[in-house]
Amino acid sequence: MPSVETGNLTKIYGKNRALDNVSFQVEDGEIFGLLGPNGAGKTTLIRILTTILLPTSGSARVAGYDVLSHPSRVRRLIGVVSQAMTSDLDLTARENLNVYGQFFEIPKRERLEKVEYLLDIVGLLEHGNELVASYSGGMRRRLEIARGLIHKPRILFLDEPTIGLDPQSRLVVWDLIRRFIKEDNITLFLTTHYMEEAETICNRIAIIDSGKIVALDSPERLKQEIPGSDVIELRLSGITNGIADSLLAIPGVREVALNGLIAKINLDNGAHLLPAIIDELRKYDVAIEDISMRQLTLEDVFIRYTGKSIRDEEIKKVSYFIGAGVPRRM
Repeated sequence: MPSVETGNLTKIYGKNRALDNVSFQVEDGEIFGLLGPNGAGKTTLIRILTTILLPTSGSARVAGYDVLSHPSRVRRLIGVVSQAMTSDLDLTARENLNVYGQFFEIPKRERLEKVEYLLDIVGLLEHGNELVASYSGGMRRRLEIARGLIHKPRILFLDEPTIGLDPQSRLVVWDLIRRFIKEDNITLFLTTHYMEEAETICNRIAIIDSGKIVALDSPERLKQEIPGSDVIELRLSGITNGIADSLLAIPGVREVALNGLIAKINLDNGAHLLPAIIDELRKYDVAIEDISMRQLTLEDVFIRYTGKSIRDEEIKKVSYFIGAGVPRRM
């Protein structure tokens, strides 16, 4: 049975279709990524899956239960780690986990044992009696993950789990998440603006735009759908009519996109074809002022389907689930 399954899921706000007949499945134990520009429908979709929002039509099942007819059962079987840090700053880490465990009616003895286990796993055992207000960002994020796992959920929803963390803390967080997934067979539903995370971690990725799933597959297969394995970007001294057609005539050049004085070329074996490209540009008396070459990435896939770079998207510091999460003292 899929961990998450939607059928023609639709949400309409007035004349705006935030979700437009969205259908997909997330398999049990899968790491599933959801990517999309701001306003594409990610927020609406995840709020429906976590029973915060009702759909206009269509169906959604999470952990085998319909989100409309059995929302309370869904909530007991999911964990949520929101983008906003929502642990109580005026409590210790132990107190935070203990209180959260009580929400799920975990028996006291089992709950206290689970608190100690999780604090140990996330490296906070020695700091368990310290107020969360004294924690660094990385420590708080590890506590948030432990809290989301206190009731041993079947599915863990992660909203931008490493945003704002330094590279070392991001690696620690993902090592922890991988460990929990492996040990407890948890299904992971992830949103992120870090393309390298999605490309490295996710088994499959869905790209949503204007309320529709426009692409869904493994990172490698998504990249294979774009012609050419390499990308060369050139900043030219000028653009002359016919340059794009001439470059496309070179065997191995798959696509050419011109944006101002920037030429982006998708091609096979870029290092081998670069001399031919330079020779072709000389015919137009155009100088190359800057050049870069790289392999195709998930970012290129995202741009192809949405027309935007995810780096151009503003990373809003507001959680999909709870809101801004600003502590009262601030």
